[in-house]
Amino acid sequence: MAKFEVIDHTLEFQGRAFQVDRLNLRLPDGRSHVFDLVRHHNSVSIMPIDEQGNLLFVRQYRVGAECDLLELPAGVMEGDEDPRVGADREVREETGMAAHRLDLVGQAYLAPGYSSELMFFFLARDLYPAPLSQDADEFIDLVKIPLVEAYRMARAGEFFDSKTLAALLLAEKYLDSKYKLAE
Repeated sequence: MAKFEVIDHTLEFQGRAFQVDRLNLRLPDGRSHVFDLVRHHNSVSIMPIDEQGNLLFVRQYRVGAECDLLELPAGVMEGDEDPRVGADREVREETGMAAHRLDLVGQAYLAPGYSSELMFFFLARDLYPAPLSQDADEFIDLVKIPLVEAYRMARAGEFFDSKTLAALLLAEKYLDSKYKLAE
């Protein structure tokens, strides 16, 4: 495996949610090259399923897309927080529900070409009411979609949020056969 070595780095921007570093790396062939890296806290995405077989989605405005998106609940972890603790908090904040069963189904880097953010994906089942206050900048509408319909929508290209698509893919093998997700 080729080795890359950090020669030096500088902080270019420090924001509320992330920072941007400029990295000067030595490439495997000896040359150097400058890369920009967004350093972002790790995050969680949760796929909550209620007793009726509905997935709990949230619709919220996303500044990068400049529109509302329908997506699974998700959020940024606090510091070195355990992913399960972050997932429990985020599902409660965004849906008002907690889960007796919260299973890690996978993890993935969101954009490893320029970001350090690693997302942990959870399947939340056996839900019960346990709301927490939403973040001050969140204006969220809760949307229930039958699980089978959500998978149909994903295959039809009706979701524009990559973490939602990744969660659906990673969780599929953990779901009961009663849902008959394949077309």
